Amino acid sequence: MTDAPVTLEKLRADIAAMLEEAPAAIGDDDNLMDFGLDSMRAMNLLLQWEEEGVPLDFGDIAETPTLSGLWALVQARQQGASS
Repeated sequence: MTDAPVTLEKLRADIAAMLEEAPAAIGDDDNLMDFGLDSMRAMNLLLQWEEEGVPLDFGDIAETPTLSGLWALVQARQQGASS
């Protein structure tokens, strides 16, 4: 677990790397499933983020399959963890 908060740019970069896309190609409101984020890739990202102190689960990605949706969840959970 790291002490540094996860940023929107890091989320975008992690997702882009998993999908073999340029980070700039992924817009905040693009559906990540349309980019090829399948369940196996999503689980790998979730494990990576959990190790970095961001507790998300597969339901979070299924319900909010956009970068902006995930970012809102990450922000809320990071703020809750620091309170």
